[in-house]
Parts: sequence; C-alpha cells; structure tokens
Amino acid sequence: MGCPKAFSVSGGMGAALLSKPDLIHDILTTLKRNLNTPVTCKIRLLKSSRDTVELARRIEKTGVSALAVHGRKVADRPRDPAKWDEIADVVSSVSIPIIANGDVFEYDDFQRIKTVTGASSVMVARGAIWNASIFSPHVKPWEDVKREYVRKSILWDNDMKNTKYTLKEMIMHYTCLELPEGKGVTKSESLADLAGHYGEEKYYDFVTKNRQMKYIE
Repeated sequence: MGCPKAFSVSGGMGAALLSKPDLIHDILTTLKRNLNTPVTCKIRLLKSSRDTVELARRIEKTGVSALAVHGRKVADRPRDPAKWDEIADVVSSVSIPIIANGDVFEYDDFQRIKTVTGASSVMVARGAIWNASIFSPHVKPWEDVKREYVRKSILWDNDMKNTKYTLKEMIMHYTCLELPEGKGVTKSESLADLAGHYGEEKYYDFVTKNRQMKYIE
C-alpha cells in the first residue's frame, strides 16, 4: 500500500487502498487465515499523523507480524523530505515492529532513522539502487558497484529491462543520461550490448559459453 504511482492508484492498488481501511482489514485477515508464513504490509503517511496512527492500530489488530511505514504522503514527491517524526508517532502507538522507510541514502542513515523514529528495522529503496554497497560501512565508489552489477547481471542472466532500469537510475543520480554512457545504456537491447558498452565482451563470452556447455551436459 505504499506505491503512489498512477498505474497502481488507478487500478485500486498500492496507495489507493489507504482510503479503504475495511478492505485493508479484509485482505490482511484473509492472508493471516490462509497462510502459514508471517504477513507484513507497508503504508504511507495519511493526511494527519492521527489518521496514520489510527490506521496502523487497525492493521495491528489483524495480526500482522510487522508494519513498514514510508515517511511521505501520497501526494509527496521523492524530493520532499521524509517525515521521520510521523513514523515515530506510529512506533509509539503500536506494539508490533515498525519498519522505517524514507531518505536512507548512506550507511549512517540506517542508525539515524532508527534513533529518530524508534523503529525496529529499516527499509531502503533508492539508496540501494544507486549504490548497493550502502549496506556496508565501507561504501564502494559507485563506478565500481556499477561495473560489478553489470558483471553479475551477465553471470545470472538478469532480466534486461531490470538491468537497464537499475543502470539508468544509477547514471541519472550520479551523472546524466544524455552523456555517452547513458545514451549507450539506453540504446542497449541485450546483455551482450551492455557487455560491449562496458568493455566486458570477454567476460560475457566466457559466461555464455560455460552456460551453454552446462545445458549440453
């Protein structure tokens, strides 16, 4: 229930559910009744902190194991600062673990958001897309992470659309898609194209040949 994008909201999914607490209750209780695994969910902030707390309390009563709270409202944009103080209001009002989300862009932010909100754990999105080494106190240069990501995508035969999306997000954050690197990624239609763009042709050939031999065996 955290996605505010038009395709989700127009289809009655994601953040559209935030205005339908009865439906939220029915979905979560049905999942709890029919699954033997822990059930969690994620919400965004509502118009007021009081409204968010009331929804969180109702969700808690469904028996979910944890609740993730994104510190922005549906109308907020990524450039708007996450409201960590309103996540803290939820933490102090329920007994289930709260997962704090919003504006975690570097390693030290994990502890900062936990300290400010009192949350039990943290969820990160854009920060991890831009530089996956955010989870280590020894953050790597994004150029190194990017090249390693390309090689891992080749090794695991990663979905091309997902690979391009992640690379473009990294490039947009650190440089610009209109520069030669960005244009090359945009034009790439296969992992082979990306391998050529980043000078990883030999690695690509090695991986694909070994993969073919494995299939033959």
